[in-house]
This record gives sequence, C-alpha cells and structure tokens, in this order.
Amino acid sequence: MSAGRRLDPVLLLALPALAYLGIVYGLPLLFLLSRSFLSPGGLAAFAGFFADPFSWTALANTLRSAALVTLACLAIGYPTALVLSRAGGLAQAAILIAIILPLSVGVVVKAFAWQIVLRRDGIVSQIMTGLGLWSEPQRLLFTETGLIIGAANIFVPFMILPIYSVLRLIDPRLGEAAATLGATPIYRFVKVALPLSLPGIVTGIAFVYSMAVSMYVIPSLVIGDRFQTLATLTGRSFLFMRNEQLGSTTAVVLLALAVSIVVASSWLSRRLGDAS
Repeated sequence: MSAGRRLDPVLLLALPALAYLGIVYGLPLLFLLSRSFLSPGGLAAFAGFFADPFSWTALANTLRSAALVTLACLAIGYPTALVLSRAGGLAQAAILIAIILPLSVGVVVKAFAWQIVLRRDGIVSQIMTGLGLWSEPQRLLFTETGLIIGAANIFVPFMILPIYSVLRLIDPRLGEAAATLGATPIYRFVKVALPLSLPGIVTGIAFVYSMAVSMYVIPSLVIGDRFQTLATLTGRSFLFMRNEQLGSTTAVVLLALAVSIVVASSWLSRRLGDAS
C-alpha cells in the first residue's frame, strides 16, 4: 500500500461506533429485509400492497403530512436561525437553551401535552375565540391540522440548528458590502444570505422530513387511527393485526423513502457546496 493510501489510524476510533450500529441496527435491518423478500409470498406481498387503494391512501397521508410538517418547521426555523446567528452574548445563549431544552422531554409526554392544548377547551381554542378568529370553540385534536402543529413543535429544533450552523459561518461583511452598493435588505437576503444558507436548509429539510415520514407516536396520540400513515400501519400490523408480512412490507417501503430522502439531500448538499 502506498503512503498516500495508507489507512489513517484515527479512523480506527470509529470502529466501536460502527460495531455498535452494526449489531443494534444493521442486523435487525437485515433480518427485516430478508423476512420481507425471502419469506413465502415476499414479492407477491409488495404487489398486493401497491394494488390495495388503502395502501396508497396511507402513503399519500405519510408524504403529505411530512411535507406540511417540514414546511411549518422551515417557516418557523429559518427566521429563528437567522436571529440566532445575529444575536450575541446572553441573548444567543437564551435562544439556544429555549431550542435545545425541550429535546430533553420525551415525545410521549409532548404528545399527551398537545392532547390537552388542542382539545375544544384547550388554550389554542380559547386564544382563537378570544381574538375573534373563531366564533365558537373548535377542536383541533384528532385533526390533520393538530397533527401538523404538534409534530412541528417537536421537530423544529432539527430545522433550526443545521440552518444556524451555516448562517453563523457567513461573513457579515458580505451584507455590508452589498449595502454599500445600494442593495436593499430584501435584495441582500435573496441574493446573498439565502443562497449561502441553502446547504443548511437542505440538511434541515432532510432531517425533519425523514423523521416526519416515520413518526409513529405523534399520529397515534394526536390524530388516532382514523389517519393511517406507513408508520402507524406498520405498528398496527405487528402489534394488533399480528400480520408480520404486511408489517415487514410497509417497513421496507418506509425505509426506502427515508433512505431516498437522505441520499437525495446528500447529493444536493454536495452540489450546492461545489457551486458555492
């Protein structure tokens, strides 16, 4: 082996993590894939899955809800990341604590909390009625709108932090230079800040969308069985219907969606990095 191709000893530090991931993630994944494809009727199960209109409804619900959650997180996360990148001292520390601290609370606890907030006599209904936007209290619980609100609250930190990590690396003198040339704030944002922050946006979208596609606890507690997604259908197949073939099939479809999102975002981030 030539000196230029010699293995870096530092890479050996990754072996324990790779071994751990291979045991607790790789082996169960291989078992799932083998059970889905190699068991009797494996490929026929995929054909039957895609021939069932209910499966397409669950797939459409999965993609639509994940897209709406991602858009909501982007609308909230980008301005927050922009403020965070320009704040300093105690203000920046306070914003970071407000973003990171909720991650210590379990998803189940948050979902139950949103059940209280989104019900007919919850605080959201009271605020909307008090502002005159609603003529009478309404229930957001067990609706797709309530699901989007609850899921966006849980996933928004994963949108903020990647965008912030890119925005903080942008030289502020670029905006100042554009201002000296007569550029308006909106023009500076569209032509300077936004293009340079695209890698962070792509990473945040990939994080949130891949997690929103596979969310199980939040839909189960916030919207219930009336709104089936691939993740909830997988859970029902294994836990209640005892249909391991259907559960394996939906899990593989869900895995293919998540992997395609990660691969596409990696390719796009690399293209954006090369372009910049």
